[in-house]
Amino acid sequence: MTSQDKSGRQVRVRFAPSPTGPLHIGGVRTALYNYLFARRNGGKMILRIEDTDSQRFVPGAEDYINEALSWLGIGIDEGVREGGPYGPYKQSERRDIYREHVRMLLDSGKAYLAFDTPEELAKVRAEKPNFQYDASTRMEMRNSLALPAEEVQRLLDSGAQYVVRFRIEPGRDVEVNDLIRGKVVIKSDILDDKVLYKSADDLPTYHLANIVDDHLMHISHVIRGEEWLPSAPLHVLLYEAFGWADTMPEFVHLPLLLKPDGKGKLSKRDGDRLGFPVFPLLWNDPASGNISSGYRESGYLPEAVVNFLALLGWNPGDDTEIMDMDTLIAKFSLDHCSKAGARFAFEKGKWFNHTYLQAMSDESLASLFRPVLQRHGIDDSKYSDDVLSRIVGLVKDRINFVEDLWDQAGFFFEAPQEYDPKAVKKRWSEDTPRIMKELIGQLQSLESWKSADAEAPVLAWITENGYHMGNVMNAFRLAVVGACRGPHMFDITEILGPDETISRINRAIENVQPAV
Repeated sequence: MTSQDKSGRQVRVRFAPSPTGPLHIGGVRTALYNYLFARRNGGKMILRIEDTDSQRFVPGAEDYINEALSWLGIGIDEGVREGGPYGPYKQSERRDIYREHVRMLLDSGKAYLAFDTPEELAKVRAEKPNFQYDASTRMEMRNSLALPAEEVQRLLDSGAQYVVRFRIEPGRDVEVNDLIRGKVVIKSDILDDKVLYKSADDLPTYHLANIVDDHLMHISHVIRGEEWLPSAPLHVLLYEAFGWADTMPEFVHLPLLLKPDGKGKLSKRDGDRLGFPVFPLLWNDPASGNISSGYRESGYLPEAVVNFLALLGWNPGDDTEIMDMDTLIAKFSLDHCSKAGARFAFEKGKWFNHTYLQAMSDESLASLFRPVLQRHGIDDSKYSDDVLSRIVGLVKDRINFVEDLWDQAGFFFEAPQEYDPKAVKKRWSEDTPRIMKELIGQLQSLESWKSADAEAPVLAWITENGYHMGNVMNAFRLAVVGACRGPHMFDITEILGPDETISRINRAIENVQPAV
């Protein structure tokens, strides 16, 4: 496995989220693809926190990002927590670096100071529809290209706020070579003079910080979402302006995650509407107090989420669907990434979770079941690991989530207090109490309560007496479970034991009234 790209550099990728809220599942997929690519090529995975937008910073978001990636098994080689040779890895701590590079662009004439106030910009936009701050309009504005040098110095001396804009000249075809989409050509005429730095908060914008950090951190491949594709031409021009064209990273723009139905990009509203999470972990908004569900708290296994996300926009080149992280790493290639958006088939995510749960040992699943029992008020210390493992083994093929174990097996821990009315109407007649009393006698005479040993004599008794097999067995199940559902009846009674089983039948005899 190579640890170098085609130019001989070490493969180094970065995931660079902004701490402005919870990590969207689309961002998780971007992080995952970066991680798979790095590991596949023996490279490094860097986590950089892009917190230059001080107005949108949300307390707790950075910790959330780290916890989410850790839960999913997406390992970080360099970052705020891990450290590394190219830190700091948080942009708000790199102000001196950005100031130096802003000065480099200003000194070379590749950028200029602009003193236009928000009110002045709003006025010109109102007067000129489709106004763009570029080569055709910049000399009409208040900036260091249009104003006398004395006026520029006066404004600086007076403490006037300003921004630094990148000077883009028209008439140029800007080529972006994307490893998924091929060569994309954009005319520079449609690009505006982007703001690179704001004196108000002494921080750069995304465009400058992104380029400077990628260069200084020796990033070899920029793997990010499709929504950043329009900014790629600007980034190419910035690399050239700094004289770094020879070290420009390879660009990879991933397809969007699309709504499960309809058109457009997947949003939180889609998850709320259709009942699935769009965040990896539960998020408690510190401002509004609103709580959004997460995959972890909804009962998904991290391995299942990773497998599900990996196949949204990528395929292994064959029909393989179930792949652990090591297999995904071994198979991952950008050649098999799609250009088209990937529809977020959340039901498929449930299938992955179901499949991974089935593959777990009964013992491992039983350990996950204990907290569920505790949440339902059950003293799980009364149940041995062996008993819980046997219970889980009987019902796990019916579950998509660990929490479903309670729906499928809760009757093992709580005797029914109510009985399914439809089952009562169909299976409980005036004769049923008498037959159930006879059944109790048969059960009390059993020499063994093991499922295989108990089944044969009970079924023989039903047949010898000419009783309807379905009615008797379903009434038996209704009395013990509370409904006509669940695993094999004698597997249930073996675990419950004679005292609990007979107690439940007697309770049903006393409480179930046949439908009139």
